[in-house]
Amino acid sequence: MILILNCGSQSIKWKIFNEKLKVLKENKIEVLDNNFEKVLEDEISKLRDFEITLIGHRVVRGGGKFSEPLKLNSENLAELEKLSNLAPLHNPYNILGIKICVRFFEAVPQFAVFDTEFFKNLPEKASAYALPKNITDEFGFKRHGFHGISHEFVAKKACILAKKQFNKSKIITCHLGGGCSVAAIKNGKAIDTSMGFSPLSGVVMMTRPGDLDDEIIFKLSEKLGIEHTKEIWNKKSGIKGICGVNNMLELLDMLKNSESPEQSRRAKLAFDVFVYSIQKYI
Repeated sequence: MILILNCGSQSIKWKIFNEKLKVLKENKIEVLDNNFEKVLEDEISKLRDFEITLIGHRVVRGGGKFSEPLKLNSENLAELEKLSNLAPLHNPYNILGIKICVRFFEAVPQFAVFDTEFFKNLPEKASAYALPKNITDEFGFKRHGFHGISHEFVAKKACILAKKQFNKSKIITCHLGGGCSVAAIKNGKAIDTSMGFSPLSGVVMMTRPGDLDDEIIFKLSEKLGIEHTKEIWNKKSGIKGICGVNNMLELLDMLKNSESPEQSRRAKLAFDVFVYSIQKYI
């Protein structure tokens, strides 16, 4: 049996498949507090009764080094951990899932499949940043794109439903969750996407602001320091920054049931800014 684990920024999702890739069991848990590790351990421990022979993990960032499915070992896992600061809402949780699975299923082969893989061959005009060459060479700055596993799957599924050929279609896909992105796909290949070097840019998200004037980063970093600024960008902005909630269901409830006119106005603003940012990218 095959276990597929997806540890997101706000959720834990897993499915168990048989050898014919039929789903035998699955679960999804929203985790919006600080007990992520405990919840994940409890969930994985329940799966020990299954005869798991292979484990696959969704990993958000492979950087420039990992762009193909990877059989995990202690060495390349250590390399992956070095990328955590570039996707702080995702990679640490992805790696935590790997480590817990190693603990419970020590002898079972484990593989990482990367969100960035689908975008690895973006046209250079879409992936290149207008920065000095020595800077891009030293730091590897380019548009990597994220949510590629989701975008590719959704595009192929849409083509099946629309009775179109994936390799002969022009498609725009939207991945909307705690993190959000939009992608353009032409003839089966990704040609552009809203997220860039990190999962911070693009459309407005639950706790991330999406595209902003870079001068804002400079000003805040000068005033608050780089670490505080990074925390604001990753955990306190987006819909949460505008209206105080970081969950779409809470936002929709606030729109319908808010007793405060100001709270209702902020909720509507958050919703409108979110939707408009998606419309603008499309």
